Amino acid sequence: MSGFGTNDLTSKDILSYVALGDSFTEGMSDPYPDSDSVPNGRYRGWADRVAEHLADAVGEVRYANLAVRGRLIRQIVDEQLPRAVELSPDLITLCAGGNDIIRPGADPDAVAAVFAEAVAELSRTGARIVVFTGFDTNWQPVMRHMRGRIATYNMHLRAIADRYGCDVVDVWSMRALDDARAWNWDRLHLSPEGHRRLALRVCEVLGVPADGDWNEPWPPAEPRDWRAARQEDLHWAREFLVPWIHRRLTGRSSGDDVTAKRPGLEPLRRER
Repeated sequence: MSGFGTNDLTSKDILSYVALGDSFTEGMSDPYPDSDSVPNGRYRGWADRVAEHLADAVGEVRYANLAVRGRLIRQIVDEQLPRAVELSPDLITLCAGGNDIIRPGADPDAVAAVFAEAVAELSRTGARIVVFTGFDTNWQPVMRHMRGRIATYNMHLRAIADRYGCDVVDVWSMRALDDARAWNWDRLHLSPEGHRRLALRVCEVLGVPADGDWNEPWPPAEPRDWRAARQEDLHWAREFLVPWIHRRLTGRSSGDDVTAKRPGLEPLRRER
């Protein structure tokens, strides 16, 4: 640990970084560019990209990513938080609760209470903590009905961040992510370009230098007629929505046989 308080820590003081969360932080749908398939089932994602930007800034950063796809907030607290405390890093990113909030009948107040417990425990490490608001689903017709629930959770997250002095990455306000090209075909995970833009936004919040503009306008999209859009909706429902509902009903998760891709603080060096 650097020994700096939360508000005193700068990018030059961040020599170790631990990421906690679910598929969002694991980096799903962002395969490494030097492989046609995901190497050993592992993805890159915005957190790996942030660690790379940190390494560019300071020469070397020790980085752990404990996130596992499908994890609910209580699982993240029980499985990942103790390890993060043990590692005692300079920087912690925490994004949790999304899988809870999108479930039918979810209570954002109850989920936020667990999130507050996690932040309280992590804050005792002295690390700089970054938390994330939920996405605005207004652009997604099938998931638009969840918008109010997500907004309520976001207000809780902001209050918790204020209470413990956390940085906030306001993903809700990132209108660049309203474009379908920022998302994978399943409409829940960011595309490689979405992950790239989010990493740049995180670096902006941290004050870490990084080339690129997360809010750069997208090039004009190719026109689509309503028939093509309808076919895409049907394909999405058949290939993703139905299997997702089935897993929920049977108590299974996409992460049942998955472990953290970087369970320890491993060196990540600047590319020469």
